[in-house]
Amino acid sequence: MSSTIQLNPSIQKDIKELPHNAEAEQGLIGAILLNNDIADEVNSIIDANHFYEEIHKRIYEVINKLIAKGQLATPVTLKSYFEVEKSLEEIGGSEYLVRLASAAVSLEYAKNYAQIIYDLAVRRNLYILGGKIEHDALESSIDINPSELIESAEKDLYQISEKGSQLHAMQNFSNSLDEAMEQVTKAYENDSSVTGISTGFIDLDQKLGGLHPSDLLILAGRPSMGKTSLATNIAFNIAKKAYDDNDKNSNVAFFSLEMSAEQLATRVLSEQSKISSNEMRKGNLSESDLDTLVSTSQKIIELPLFIDDTPAINIATLASRARRLKRKHGLGVIIVDYLQLLRPPKNSRGESRVLEVSEITQGLKALAKELNIPILALSQLSRQVEQREDKRPQLSDLRESGSIEQDSDVVMFIFREEYYVERTAPAPGTTEYIDWQQKMSEIHGQAELLIGKQRHGPTGNIRLSFESKFTRFGNFISNEYAKDYD
Repeated sequence: MSSTIQLNPSIQKDIKELPHNAEAEQGLIGAILLNNDIADEVNSIIDANHFYEEIHKRIYEVINKLIAKGQLATPVTLKSYFEVEKSLEEIGGSEYLVRLASAAVSLEYAKNYAQIIYDLAVRRNLYILGGKIEHDALESSIDINPSELIESAEKDLYQISEKGSQLHAMQNFSNSLDEAMEQVTKAYENDSSVTGISTGFIDLDQKLGGLHPSDLLILAGRPSMGKTSLATNIAFNIAKKAYDDNDKNSNVAFFSLEMSAEQLATRVLSEQSKISSNEMRKGNLSESDLDTLVSTSQKIIELPLFIDDTPAINIATLASRARRLKRKHGLGVIIVDYLQLLRPPKNSRGESRVLEVSEITQGLKALAKELNIPILALSQLSRQVEQREDKRPQLSDLRESGSIEQDSDVVMFIFREEYYVERTAPAPGTTEYIDWQQKMSEIHGQAELLIGKQRHGPTGNIRLSFESKFTRFGNFISNEYAKDYD
C-alpha cells in the first residue's frame, strides 16, 4: 500500500515547484541498472510513487517487474518496453537509459539517495495533504460531520509518517526470516518462552508466548465471568512493566465502551489496593483504607494507561485515535471492551448484525497489522451456554460469531464454575448441602481460561485465582499449572 496521497490538481496552490531531486532519482535508478541487487536494499525505503519525475516512476516500476520475474533489468532489457510505449522519446529515447547507468552510484550512496527521495516525497505529501484538508473543509457536503474529516486527515498523516509499514505489501523472505530469528534469539537470551508482551500471568504467557504484534485476540465470556476484570488486570500489568522499563512501545490504550473512565480507574484502584470497589463507592472506608487508597493512587498515577470511554464509537474513529496515540506517545497494546458495542464503519452496508460484527473484526485485525501491535477485544457469548449442563464455553457460543473466530489469532474464554455452583445451593442441613459445601470449597476463588483457538500454538485450559471482592485475577499456585486437551 502506498503512502502517496491522491489530490485533485485543482487544489494545488501556485508555487514554483514541489520539492524533489532529479539527480538523486537518476543516480539511484542508474545504480540499480548496473546492480539489480540494490533494488532489494532500497525497496524497503521507497516505492515507485516516491519518485517525482513520472518517467522515473515508470522506469522503477518496470525494473521491479523484470526483477520479480527473475530477469535482468538493464538498459538493453528495458529498451523493448519503452520502444513500445514511446514514453522516453521526448528525453532521448533508449539513450536516456544508458545515461542513467553512467550516472550510477555505489550501494552505500544508493541507500542515501533512496532516503533523500523518500524524505522529499514526504514533504510533497504533507503539502498535498494540507491542500486536501483545505479543500475538504471548504467543499465537502454539509452533511459530512467534521469529525469524519479529521479522522480522514489523521489517517493520511499517519500513513505519511509510518515509513515502511505502509509502503509495501510484499516483503523479501530473508527480511521476514531475520525478524523471526531475532525474536527466537531474544527469547533464548532472556531464558524465557515469552517473545511478545507479557500479560503478567505466568501460565498464559507460557501458553501464548506473550501478546504478539499484529495479532487479534478475543476474550469471551458470559456476564459476571470477569471479562472486564481480567482485561483491566492485563492492562495494568503491561502498563506497570512499561513504566518500570520506560518502554513507550508498550503503552496501553483501553477503549471502554461500557464503563466510564472513572469506573475503570476505580476498578484498577480496588484491584491494587485490595479495598472493595463497592465499599469505595458507598464511602464505607476507615482512615487506614483512605491512606491506603491515597498511597496506591500515587504509585500508579503515572502509568502509561490511556482510557477512551466514548460510547458507541465506530471502528474508524477508534483506529484514528489509536494512530494519534501511537504517533504522540507510543503504543504497544489496544484493549477493546467490548466488541459488540463497537459500531461498524460509516459506509457499512448494515445488511445484518452478523455482517456488521464481521466488518468490525476485520477492521480490528487490519488495525493490528497496520500498527503492528496486538489487539485484545472482549466479546459476549450467546445464551445457549446457559442451556447446557456443562457451562464451559465453546467456539460455537461466540455471539454473532460471523468472522470472529475466522479473523482472530487467539480465542479465549473466561469461566468461573463457582459462579454457577453457588446458585444451586440446596437447603441447609441436607446431605446435598454438605456435598455442595464440599464442591464450593474445592472451586472457591478459582477461574479457568480456556484457549479455544490459537493460530500459532496449542489450545488448553489455564487456571487462575480470582478474588471476587476486588475483581482481581492472579496466578494460580499449584503443582499442575496447565491442563492441555486434545
